[in-house]
Amino acid sequence: MFIADCQARLAFDVLAHTWNPVVLWALRHGPERPADLRRRIGGISPKVLNETLRRLEHHGLVDHRRHREAPPRVEYGLTALGRTLLPAVEALGDWAHAHADDVVAAQDRHAD
Repeated sequence: MFIADCQARLAFDVLAHTWNPVVLWALRHGPERPADLRRRIGGISPKVLNETLRRLEHHGLVDHRRHREAPPRVEYGLTALGRTLLPAVEALGDWAHAHADDVVAAQDRHAD
């Protein structure tokens, strides 16, 4: 049973936010600057990316590094804990790739 305070519910909440798994997946190859992340992801505003990075940092999944140089540079990367979610994100992506057409067809049937 998935009650409100169970551990599985925490994982579902983390993965259910639209941009969380997308940003985690985009960081899988190493740290990125916010502007580079926006280009890699596409369709995410600077504000939403910043909110997502802060949320993931709050969960302990992402950290940021400030480089002391001119101009200042900030990079975000996955923590060890964040890396543990990559297999789950990949599995969801595989499922979506295999079944997205079926879901859209069901949505279309329901709309009619």
